[in-house]
Order: sequence, then structure tokens, then C-alpha cells
Amino acid sequence: MHTSVYNLEKIKKEINNPKISIIAVSKTFGVDKILPLLHYGHLNFGENKIQEAEKKWSKIKSQFPLVKLHMIGKLQTNKVKHAVKLFDFIHSVDNLKLANKIKSEQEKIDRKIKIFIQVNIGNENQKNGILETELNDFYNHISRDLNLDVVGLMCIPPLNNQPEKYFRIIKQLNKKFNFHNLSMGMSSDYLTAIKFGATHIRVGTKIFGIRDKTS
Repeated sequence: MHTSVYNLEKIKKEINNPKISIIAVSKTFGVDKILPLLHYGHLNFGENKIQEAEKKWSKIKSQFPLVKLHMIGKLQTNKVKHAVKLFDFIHSVDNLKLANKIKSEQEKIDRKIKIFIQVNIGNENQKNGILETELNDFYNHISRDLNLDVVGLMCIPPLNNQPEKYFRIIKQLNKKFNFHNLSMGMSSDYLTAIKFGATHIRVGTKIFGIRDKTS
């Protein structure tokens, strides 16, 4: 059994809940590292750079049509055209300019992407995400006026802090909007995230190993 498959199996046993979507974050890892998971039958993968994703996944997705590819990094508006062709989920929608561009590019190719709204749950200046105070108006506009398929919220809690406080807040917000999907939790805190209702966890190093620091 390949190391990445073994690691994924360990996580599945740990979670013990088949309804949790484990997004194998394959950014910086080559096709040789991804293929063992694909042959094993894993379907959810995450990338955060369009150019890298296109190089790796355009061919793979034609060979494995059931794969769901998740955009988990910041998406620039000038890359949206490429993103809506390749990705099935975008986890990082946080501004109207981006939302408008997604609507426009989706309509051109008659394809609808599932959207998570990224919330800046710690009000951090350096972090992407919409502020909690702006969330209600933003959601109403992009779901009603732009007709985007918003399926849930996404957050990345502040580093060097106990994530429970922030996971609890985002869980309550998700419930307020009656979403059934919640994207939170990474290699260091996915078990805690699941306790607070995460349905999609983004796990990279715990599956693939340590990334090259230069990548």
C-alpha cells in the first residue's frame, strides 16, 4: 500500500464518518504522488494555484471523471475563466468582484460551480475572507441576485490560537444560514473541526507528507 493511501486510511479510521469529505490537498505535489490515491478510489482533491492545477489536472480529470477538484486558495478575478472550467468547488469566495466574475464565466460555458464563502473569522488584516458583519448582505446578494450555488462557509482560524473558539462561531453562522456544508479543519486541527460540524476538511501534509519549503 502506497504511503499516501495508508495515511488516508488512518485518517478515515480516526474520523469514522463516511459523510466527511476529506480533501487531499495536493498543491506542490506531482502527479506521481496523486495517482496512487486516484487508483485507490479517492475523489476529492484541493489545489490553490490555477496554473499548477491546470498542468496537473486537465488530463487527470478526463481519465478520472468522477474526481471533484476544490479551489482552496485565493482566486484572482483574471483566473476565474480557467477556474470555472476545471474546478467543481471554490472555497474562497469573499468579494463581489470575484462573485460577479464567477457568474459571468459560468454562464459562458453553462457550468455551475459549488461555492463556499470564506469568512475572516478572526478579523485578521493579512487574511482573506469577508467579515462576519458583512456576511448577511454578501450572501443574500450572491445567492439571490447572482444566483450562485452557495453551499456553505469556509474559514481558516488564526494561527497560534485555540481553534475551538473560531470553529464554534463559524458553526453558529453556518446554522443561521441553514447550510449543510462547512469547510474547515486542516492537518493540525481537523478532528477539532469535525467536532464543530465540519463536513469538508482540507488535509495535505498528513496525507502526502512534508512539502518542499521552496514550493
